[in-house]
Amino acid sequence: MRHLTVRNLEPDIAKALDRERRRSGTSLNQTVMDLLRRALGIQRGKKFSNGLAKYAGGWTEEEFREFQRNLSLQRQIDEEMWK
Repeated sequence: MRHLTVRNLEPDIAKALDRERRRSGTSLNQTVMDLLRRALGIQRGKKFSNGLAKYAGGWTEEEFREFQRNLSLQRQIDEEMWK
């Protein structure tokens, strides 16, 4: 794969890219690649995967609260143990 650096990005383009990134819910890099594909008329082939997709997703509010509760238990210091 090749790398591309874009320098001197004009503020209006940067703002538009950020809006599109937020709208699509993807990274800036993925947003730019998607826009280039559309502009160049290139069909999306097999999507590149970094192998982390299986860990992505969303938690329900209850799952998140449970995670936070469990995490808070790990952050407690047992003063007696450290004497």
